Order: sequence, then structure tokens, then C-alpha cells
Amino acid sequence: MEITKLVPKEKKGLVVVITGHGKGKTTTAFGIAVRACGHDLKVCILQFMKGDLYSGEWDGVKKMGCDIELTSTGKGFCGIQGNPYPYEEHRRNAQDAVRLAHIKMESGKFDILILDEINNALQLKLVDLDQVLDIIRRKPPLMHLVLTGRDAHPQVIELAHTVSEVREIKHAFREGIEPQPGIDY
Repeated sequence: MEITKLVPKEKKGLVVVITGHGKGKTTTAFGIAVRACGHDLKVCILQFMKGDLYSGEWDGVKKMGCDIELTSTGKGFCGIQGNPYPYEEHRRNAQDAVRLAHIKMESGKFDILILDEINNALQLKLVDLDQVLDIIRRKPPLMHLVLTGRDAHPQVIELAHTVSEVREIKHAFREGIEPQPGIDY
């Protein structure tokens, strides 16, 4: 059987939002990165909230040998799970990530920019709505932009081309099961 590769008649950079309270928003974004790898696309992933605890995607991306640049700019999830860093430090790191997002967009080197947990950063006021809307509006026409995290702002949703909501039906954590490597981190 011969496999056909589809090519769109018109290329367009999409804005994709993956939101909701279920598990799998970052996993979905990394799935997009894996798919992009198969098409030889260049991907940049900026993680806004992660960075204080190891996550398997960091080494997984390296082992894949794809053109994926992954940077964790955060200090963990602000205000939860005993995170020791003050709000001001979380905000400073998130502001650095916004500046880095603009640098990556303007570099012309990437086909896809994934801003992991930016919706959470916005909800926590680590970044401002105007900053997120500016990133969306200034995105190069052929670059795809993926924004993940809970509680996507209505104006972000309005500007997006595709929005998916991940809904929790059941989670092992609620049954007292600790996060598991390869599934949860």
C-alpha cells in the first residue's frame, strides 16, 4: 500500500489552543512536535511554568534527534505543591519567556512555536493579556503557534483557529496514586 502525503493548497500558520482541566495538554503539544518532526519542521517549545522538577520530555526530545528546541523558563507551578519561589520570581521568569517568544518568532528559524502553560501564566498574572494577544497577532503568517494550559482567556480563544478542551473524567491522583514517570511527567 502506498502512503500519500497531503499538501495544503494554501499554507497558513495556525493558532492552536489546548486548554481545560484534564490531563494531557502538554502531552498534546508534544504530540504536535513529534508529528512536526515527521514532516521535518523546526519546533521551539517554551515552558512557562515548568522547570523546577524533572520531566521526561526534556530528555525524550534530545533522544528523538528531531529539530526541536526546548527551553524551560519557569520555576514550577506558582503557589502550589510547596513551590518555594516568590511570586515576583515567577513573574520575572514568565516575562523573560515572553521576550524569548518574540525572539524565537522573529528569528524565522521555526515552523512551530509552542508556549506550554502560557494560559496558566496568564491566569496567575505572571504575564498580561496584552502580551499574549500581542504574541498571537505578531506571529509570522506561516508559523504555527500552540498555547497550552488551563483556563484559556476568552480573547485568546477568539483569536485561535483551533481550540481543544481537555476534560477530566477520572484521574489516578484523586485515588491517591502518585504521579508516574512517562505518564505524568
